[in-house]
Amino acid sequence: MFAEALRPANAAPARCDRDGLHFIKILVLCLFVAAAISRAVQRDFRQGFDEVAHVSYVAHLQQTGEASPDFAAMRLLDPETFHFMDLPNYLNHPSPYYWLLARLGPKVEGNPRSLVILRLINIVIAASGFCALLMLSSGDKRSKIEEYAWYLPLLAIPMLPSIAGAANNDNPAFLGGALALLASQRLLATREGAWLIVALAGLIVAGLAKLTGLLLVGGLIAGVLATMISRGDCQPSWIGAAVIAALVAASPYVALWVQYGGPAPDTPGQIELLKSTAPPDLGWEHAPRLSFLGFAAKFAQAFFIHWVPTPRERNALQYAVLAAPVFAIFCAMAGAWISGRRLLRKRETPDDVLIVAGFATLCVTLACHLVFSYRHHVAYAYLADAYPRYYLPLIGIVPLAGLSALSAMRESRAKTILTAILIGGPLAVSLFGIPI
Repeated sequence: MFAEALRPANAAPARCDRDGLHFIKILVLCLFVAAAISRAVQRDFRQGFDEVAHVSYVAHLQQTGEASPDFAAMRLLDPETFHFMDLPNYLNHPSPYYWLLARLGPKVEGNPRSLVILRLINIVIAASGFCALLMLSSGDKRSKIEEYAWYLPLLAIPMLPSIAGAANNDNPAFLGGALALLASQRLLATREGAWLIVALAGLIVAGLAKLTGLLLVGGLIAGVLATMISRGDCQPSWIGAAVIAALVAASPYVALWVQYGGPAPDTPGQIELLKSTAPPDLGWEHAPRLSFLGFAAKFAQAFFIHWVPTPRERNALQYAVLAAPVFAIFCAMAGAWISGRRLLRKRETPDDVLIVAGFATLCVTLACHLVFSYRHHVAYAYLADAYPRYYLPLIGIVPLAGLSALSAMRESRAKTILTAILIGGPLAVSLFGIPI
């Protein structure tokens, strides 16, 4: 009788805590959508994220009726009139995302007002991915403050609302990655095949959007399935389903390889863009080339600076807050190490598997990106290719790995300070980093 009297009193606070967290998550999602709409309304069409090129791709498909374009024939729109110019379009991405916008959106050529609709469609896509990340949770295993350290940094990613408010194929790649993260966690926790289908759907969405989406999401799912195979938790039919989904996601790049000789071909427009960054007085032929190590250092520097993309000059404070993403990366590395040790000892949680598979995939993809970019540098003296937005499909791995580092610490003042930094650092970047 005494236990029965206590049970409702003990249960109520837990329910209130969960309800409170759900309310805050809804509020965070609303803030994200509001920020994306604000960026969509205010930002100049010509500034950032290659939006002119992406919208021009959509207009080209509408004009020609093609399902897959000839890259050499594509041209850029005039940002003022939305009529085609003689300048070549430099994009070399698969067409499904652009084909979808061409069908869902209004006629683009000669119609500047079409941009609003295209941006709103992208906000819906990005918000769906953001919602999936907010649903990525370990339930009662996390404290309320740890939950804050998970989703508040997601809200504070400076470039995410800006990209969400732009017509850009990073948005479907982000959505696909978020779906894959959510479904992979649930698959590891429940062993239910339906979640594998959702994860593979995320792979297809991300893969059809861009090559880095295919590499990142494909690597994550491969790592998850490999772990499940080693634990005897993977059904044979799941491997067949994963192979089929991978072939579907990779099919546009096979076609590009056959047609152009590579999955990310150097189109005429892209070659012109690569050459254009060389010093005018030297030209791309005579511009100095860096050593690989020198280029890697320049690449790393640009990577963190581009975490907060801006068309304006930064002041000392705005450079200083860039220490926050550097610190977050080091915390994520520590968390990945801790999760890896749990995995080796067979004491892992679903989050540990996600962190190890995701972090390994991020490192391999980043290494490939560096080598690919250095080849462009050697050929054309090109430097500007270190963009963190390419890694948005698995961006959730960084705060998730930070939580792994926190979980290894005993309750102490140091843990409280680290948690505050992991929450406050990204917020400082968002507030003072002057994003586009």
